[in-house]
Amino acid sequence: MKPILPGSTIGILGGGQLARMLALAAKPMGYNVIVLDPDPDCPASSVVDEVIIGAFNDPNAYAQLAQVCDVVTLEFENVATEYLEVLAKSVPLRPSQHILAKTRDRLLEKDFINKTGVRVAPYQAIEKLEDLAAARFPGILKTATLGYDGKGQAKVYSKVEAEKAFLRFGSVPCVLEGIVDFFLEISVIVARSGLGVQCFPIFENQHKDGILDLTIVPARISETTAKQAQDAAVKIAKALELRGLLCVEMFVMSGGQIVVNELAPRPHNSGHITIEACQTSQFEQAIRAVCNLPFGSTELYSSGAMANLLGDHWEKGTPNWKKALESGVKLHLYGKKEPRAARKMGHLTALGDDALEIVKRAREVL
Repeated sequence: MKPILPGSTIGILGGGQLARMLALAAKPMGYNVIVLDPDPDCPASSVVDEVIIGAFNDPNAYAQLAQVCDVVTLEFENVATEYLEVLAKSVPLRPSQHILAKTRDRLLEKDFINKTGVRVAPYQAIEKLEDLAAARFPGILKTATLGYDGKGQAKVYSKVEAEKAFLRFGSVPCVLEGIVDFFLEISVIVARSGLGVQCFPIFENQHKDGILDLTIVPARISETTAKQAQDAAVKIAKALELRGLLCVEMFVMSGGQIVVNELAPRPHNSGHITIEACQTSQFEQAIRAVCNLPFGSTELYSSGAMANLLGDHWEKGTPNWKKALESGVKLHLYGKKEPRAARKMGHLTALGDDALEIVKRAREVL
């Protein structure tokens, strides 16, 4: 597989904050970047060379993207496979449409992980209301596709609650996940290309209402657990024949064993801390992987922490950026024009042994 060298054009499906940060990594390396997005003012629009304005089910938009790009990657996986199949016939798509077909469907994803021999939480397919008759509770009912950041999922304690949630979701295919008694959530981001495979340090994650709230690096786990987690992520990446970046979300059990929760074949929210904390950010590594270039070092400069900034911080007007920045944090805003509750508007990062306290303090100031 030949390298796609600087001066080439990278296409990105989606123009949100992940595409924005991918472009910010690609541009200094000498690449042109074009995104496909229905919104001409999408977050990536101010930093890319061009926005192809089109819906994600518009074959003409895909054809236009294929004509002007040397490789195409993505910032989200909820794209219909039939459109990706057509795109991949004209231009390299990394990760491939075959990977996206598995990871955009929670049931297919879990079945695939099971076949690799990596442990996943117990789950059951719920394709119709009658399937809940044999279900075990409590559990978390999730739509098989299109759910993210806590959307399309509900914690259910009985058959009656599950039936209500299933109907509320529109009676679409779902997965009922068993509740795992874990003490820590982590994620492993792994890059793979024709040149090899490489993991980032492990991230420790804290969620609130189904949305990532805080990330700490390195995760506060044993070396044995860290190796087990990285080995599992690499095993899955190889089984997928990945070309690009993969985030593997996991639970750490009380005995140190890991259980895989979900996959994301793209840069991940928990990896934003790598912009400051690692020699190579997850975004630069993603560019290197899809272009088949040698990987950069993922060594940590320092321990650190990251906190998401949601639209809730704008409830009483513009946050007090000046005061917050006195705390020693780094501010990243995504260029979204309309703050809304639970909408990711940006993030704060800090480095050092007291990084977690710094970002918490700064967010309180906001």
